[in-house]
Amino acid sequence: MPTKVIMPKLGESVVEGTVTAWMKKENEVIEEFESLLEVTTDKVTTEVPSPAAGTILKIVAPEGETVEAGTVLAWIGEPGDEIPEGEQPPAQDHEPHETPDAESITDEPVMVRPAGRDRDLGYISPVVARLARDKNVDLDKVRGTGMDSRITKKDVLAYLKDHKGEAEIPIWETPADGDLFRPTELVFGKQKPETQPSPASSAIPGETLPLSPMRKRIAEHMVLSKHTSPHVTTVMEADLSRVMAHRAAGKAEAEARGIHLTYTAYFLAAVTAGLKAVPLANSSWTDTGIRLHRQINLGMAVAMPDGGLIVPVIRGAEELSLIGLARQVNELAERARTGKLSPDEVQGGTFTLTNHGTKGSLFATPVINQPQSGILGTGMIQKRVVVIDDAIAIRPMVYLSYTFDHRILDGASADSFLAAVVDALQNWPPA
Repeated sequence: MPTKVIMPKLGESVVEGTVTAWMKKENEVIEEFESLLEVTTDKVTTEVPSPAAGTILKIVAPEGETVEAGTVLAWIGEPGDEIPEGEQPPAQDHEPHETPDAESITDEPVMVRPAGRDRDLGYISPVVARLARDKNVDLDKVRGTGMDSRITKKDVLAYLKDHKGEAEIPIWETPADGDLFRPTELVFGKQKPETQPSPASSAIPGETLPLSPMRKRIAEHMVLSKHTSPHVTTVMEADLSRVMAHRAAGKAEAEARGIHLTYTAYFLAAVTAGLKAVPLANSSWTDTGIRLHRQINLGMAVAMPDGGLIVPVIRGAEELSLIGLARQVNELAERARTGKLSPDEVQGGTFTLTNHGTKGSLFATPVINQPQSGILGTGMIQKRVVVIDDAIAIRPMVYLSYTFDHRILDGASADSFLAAVVDALQNWPPA
């Protein structure tokens, strides 16, 4: 009796997903639990394992197709098995969806090749692109065993096993390569913001870049947000002298406990203090009124290697210490970089923190992550000349940009929240 492969329900509120790539083709043999396909849903790419061992009898859903949870994607069985009556796939012959070709960039570093179609390597899935980048793997050296010699995650892992030691990069050796918050020493040290590779640098003038499912969803969400909330942005700056001194004093102790103490945790703790001081900033607009959230669930906007954006969520931040927040940041950052976040881990946020300063930006006007009421952007930490008690001093300063929903907050309440965040940072530790 053939076994059907169905679109899994990958989260409590996830009702559909897009088939990103098939790792096996029809008439190929597959083992139980072996990776069969990749599915993108709500900004998360997940590998779906085979529910049974056997032969791929029929692929029903082609690459690029978005289907609801529970939909039959393929059939697995023994050669000659017939698909049960009433559950036959559509009569038309589905061919794998082809992403429009784009000329490859021969001088682009291989480890940051974006997901999509490559002239020499074929289709590169988001999972493979991320893994190759994180592990510094030259995909030209990897032998693909997937459909049409496509390189799969399994192929990259096999290559790493055979070449152990030459491609491994510790996850925190580059703690914020465009993802979270860079320590100041990286901003002012040898890794200048302008030297960091970017997916945008792979674009060829005159070409049309194919839209990935993630990019389409980001575009839809941004347009929805702008059409939903009247956006207003207020900006303040904070002196991080006490934060930097505290971090310098506690960094070694945190490392001894296996925790990398970055500035992310400090910003999250300060935001938590601000949301406690002004609960209205931790709310959502509804047709019946303004909903004040009981928990503080903080989202961290993380830039992905393939150019997408993902926002993992730290739940119950009000219950966590600085070290507790730092531990969560470490774990979520690693899971985001290795493509292991589940859909539930990017949902349920009540406020979002985003760092736009990794490329040198001082302040910006971030877009609200619906249905939240606000988002805080942090610029680059920069030593600047300031006046303190009528004396000129040099201090590590950062601009904080708070975009809020003007239906919920007015200027006074928004500034009260942001002032509380500034106070927490400048008078660390917060009361």
